[in-house]
Amino acid sequence: MTAPCTPDSSAAMNGTTDIDINDLLDDRPAEQVFRVHRDAYTDPHVFEREQQDIFESTWVFVGLANQLPRPHDFFTVTLGRQPVIVSRNGDGEIRCLLNSCRHRGMVVCPQRSGNRKTHTCRYHGWVYGSGGENMFVTDQAEGRYPAWFAKDNHDLVPVARFGNYRGFLFASLSPDVPPLETHLGDARFFLDLILDQAPQGLEYVPGDIRYTFNANWKLQIENSLDMYHFASTHASYVELLARRKPDAFAGGMPPSPADAAEQGTFSFGRGHAVMWRGKSRASPELLARRRAGYVADISELRAKWAGSARNVTIFPNLQIVDNVTSVMLRVLHPLAVDKTEMHTHCLAPVGEDADLRAARIRDYEDFFNPSGLATPDDNVIYEHSQAGFKAMAAGWTAGHLRGINPEGAPAANKYAQELGLTNADWSLGSRALGDETCFHDAYREWRRLLTQHRPG
Repeated sequence: MTAPCTPDSSAAMNGTTDIDINDLLDDRPAEQVFRVHRDAYTDPHVFEREQQDIFESTWVFVGLANQLPRPHDFFTVTLGRQPVIVSRNGDGEIRCLLNSCRHRGMVVCPQRSGNRKTHTCRYHGWVYGSGGENMFVTDQAEGRYPAWFAKDNHDLVPVARFGNYRGFLFASLSPDVPPLETHLGDARFFLDLILDQAPQGLEYVPGDIRYTFNANWKLQIENSLDMYHFASTHASYVELLARRKPDAFAGGMPPSPADAAEQGTFSFGRGHAVMWRGKSRASPELLARRRAGYVADISELRAKWAGSARNVTIFPNLQIVDNVTSVMLRVLHPLAVDKTEMHTHCLAPVGEDADLRAARIRDYEDFFNPSGLATPDDNVIYEHSQAGFKAMAAGWTAGHLRGINPEGAPAANKYAQELGLTNADWSLGSRALGDETCFHDAYREWRRLLTQHRPG
């Protein structure tokens, strides 16, 4: 039996900032209990802790190296609340720098992307090279600076850690993080599956999609791993698919439960997880064309998995949905405890055949983004969930329990064995299982990061 919820102890309700993060996650595996307190989604003080201790302290995805094909190309993003510029300098090196003038702190580069050999602060004219080096201080000689000023470094400040995993760029404002490959762990296999579909690399299909929903960012983390919601939330989308004529390259109907093959989840530690389905909506013709485009040395095992459908989450801000029919890359930017901005991209192999590219884009447009047929469903669900979380008197929810009981589950997972995933948690079952244990790892990492430097 679970202990009763004590919602009236919440910091938000009693008006204090004295948060004990451990009180917000009830994780007792031996008792098959996993509960997340409503304050985790609604308390602005928790959100401030998340910004500082997660988004400004761990590895965060910032973009693709292919966004910077030429010397002096750049794009700007934020790590938590802190603006950075990711730029390729004249020597071809990619750097990630805090986007703040060393003089008065103004944003040096206000544009989202472009190509510039230099960036000039518009306030007093200090100039920086594309690698962040300070090139000019306006009227320095006349400025009566102290003697030490000329010897001091005035370059843009690089982030503490910057890493490149096969073209996926990550940064951390804290030096206290493991090497990037260690951080990604066995989740790298599922990034590799996407990369191995693109012998010439991956690129964003042109088009910058940004939108917001009025709800907490962790709802997006959960939803991308949540097969349980699909039939009820996206019923109108499925009904529309049923009315369409078959098309060789367009995604068809989702496999029926009887024809869906097995599906499951893997959790890799540090919050990373994948939800996979053995069958996708892709036609045999499309699967064959996709297979022909993979890297030449891809193994049959990898090719088989590349033809499955997968939703990958790299905690805390990267999600990739590979439906085979199209691939969507999603970046989370929490703006407030109840407001999240999403950046989404259609991800595609460089040099893809024109007919496949057109089919990819149509499928991507069909399902994703505010103009698609499914994303608006999810956004409404997030906002209704956020509104419902205010019912503190209703206590804990039961939204993280499906799949927690091992009774009836297979004793071994042949898929984990064939992939050599000896350290991953997993679930395996029919579509009706709707496993929610794949959410757990993200919350355990969430708690670890929020408490690693302060116990409560």
